[in-house]
Amino acid sequence: MDGASSGGETGLPLRELEAQITELAGHLNAANYRWLTLIAEFDRRKGWSDSVTQSCAHWLNWKCGLDIGAAREKVRVAHALAKLPRISAAMANGTLSYAKVRAVTRVACPETEEILLSVALHGTAHHVETLVRQFRRVREVDEMAREARQHANRRLTCSYDVDGSLIVKAQLPVEAGALLLRALEAALADLPLPDPDVAGVSAETSGEKLPPLSARRADALGVLAESFLKHGAEALNGGERHHIVIHVDEATLKARKSGRCEVDEGPAIPIESARRMSCDASTVTIVEDERGEPLDVGRKTRTIPPALRRALNSRDRGCVFPGCTHKRYVDGHHIHHWSDGGETKLSNLVTLCRFHHRAVHEGGIKVERLDDGAWRFTKTDGHSLHSGAPGCTQPLGDWTVLRESNREGGINVDANTAATGWRGERMDYGIAIDALLRRSQLNRDAMQGDQSTDAA
Repeated sequence: MDGASSGGETGLPLRELEAQITELAGHLNAANYRWLTLIAEFDRRKGWSDSVTQSCAHWLNWKCGLDIGAAREKVRVAHALAKLPRISAAMANGTLSYAKVRAVTRVACPETEEILLSVALHGTAHHVETLVRQFRRVREVDEMAREARQHANRRLTCSYDVDGSLIVKAQLPVEAGALLLRALEAALADLPLPDPDVAGVSAETSGEKLPPLSARRADALGVLAESFLKHGAEALNGGERHHIVIHVDEATLKARKSGRCEVDEGPAIPIESARRMSCDASTVTIVEDERGEPLDVGRKTRTIPPALRRALNSRDRGCVFPGCTHKRYVDGHHIHHWSDGGETKLSNLVTLCRFHHRAVHEGGIKVERLDDGAWRFTKTDGHSLHSGAPGCTQPLGDWTVLRESNREGGINVDANTAATGWRGERMDYGIAIDALLRRSQLNRDAMQGDQSTDAA
């Protein structure tokens, strides 16, 4: 048989098979561009903002099955393309792949767009990634020097005023400064507000005013100090730093029979090791079903006891709201509220992050567990948050539909459209980076000129 005519299951000649692969790659590039433009518009119009979805990336993670990191990149690239008309046009007509566009949009600006586009058209994705990586390293030299200066100049001095009050002056690197400000903002929420008078008149109507922000930040700093002295560094790790979870069947532990005995999310261990560890440790009894899912533990109380909290964490592994990836700083929510007669047991609890916990209570979102163990969240209008747009999950049965759609939009793609223009020549990254640096300097000069004009 002629090797050129063996096309596998399709029966196509290899030349035709190659042409269809490269042509379809161009159609996919154009479709990817269209998809990104829709994402950018959807995000600009806040189409994802239904009071329970945190961002467009979370919506993509939930609705389109993207990893949250990949979803954030899609949103970033979608917005970046709006400022890069040449690169946008090349992707729109099927010439540029998403992989190349994703790379160049990390560093591209209007001044450097033409150079980066030329490299992307004539080089491989590896060439583009290498150029972008090296260009970023060159640009980051100044940033790294600035961080080093910040670190070298960090200081905190204390002195006492004549009235005995403490004066604190600090110069912090940007990261530590941001952490301090966030901590102060969080502590501000715990500060007591002015009390209303005995007649029930509010602070606003009684003329009593809040202390200035500087004074409240001073109070918040005291709250931070008090909290750290009380809880120590253990609070940074969410408590129970020295807690180890071991799953072992009751019969295995008591009768030394063969059975399940393993560290949580870890390897199996000898039964005698588990017995030794349980000699001087708290034992939590968890009743599990045949699939190993915890069913009940603890006692009937509104506050979730530590034992039940561990079982809840073991089952849910973070917030269960669709599209949410939060695994820390989560709350246990009573599905049937405790005040309405609901019990504090595993079957009546679900793990939610703070954002979605507020959405369930204040936003009126109803949560229930289905027979198959999945969770269903329903809005007040009865709309299930699991449902998608009509037909959104239907596959593209015939790829020629995509080709015809592109042609109707004026996008003419053939077997050479998406093919890389590289022919084996050597890539001179030094020349390219030098050109990009000069163009970047033009961009910075233009921005500084605009700022000077605004100041004037």
